Amino acid sequence: MNHPGFTLREAAPADLSAILGLIRALAEYEKLAHECQATEADLGAALFGTPARAHAVLAESQGEAIGLALWFYNFSTFTGRPGIYLEDLFVQPTQRGRGIGRALFRYLAQRALAEGCARLEWSVLDWNEPAIRFYRAIGATGLDEWTVQRLSGPALHALAA
Repeated sequence: MNHPGFTLREAAPADLSAILGLIRALAEYEKLAHECQATEADLGAALFGTPARAHAVLAESQGEAIGLALWFYNFSTFTGRPGIYLEDLFVQPTQRGRGIGRALFRYLAQRALAEGCARLEWSVLDWNEPAIRFYRAIGATGLDEWTVQRLSGPALHALAA
């Protein structure tokens, strides 16, 4: 999909280095670089393995990846339909303000509707006011009564044992 000054396209295996670079840049922005352990091999298996566990679209300008949306499908028992869960959306700081984030969200909204999904959901860090303002501007509502819960590392292994 062409837009003034940039294009959107689905990611391909040749994009793994660029995808990992954007994920690392997002981790830096979120002050979570110490948690970023993904490798190109991990991403390749998730995005292009059989079955694919995640999907990605890139925003490009002059042949350079400048934005990323990475998502997977979830399911709502309340609606009885699938949804798209946006794991990461990132636009290089020097490229913000050009409509790239809005275009990535529009792509996902169109895809969700075309595929019969009931929802497009994601999480945002509570201190990320610029992102929250953007999300409100595109019509998103916060689900403040819900909190994310996580099992990982030793706790995940202990429960599984």
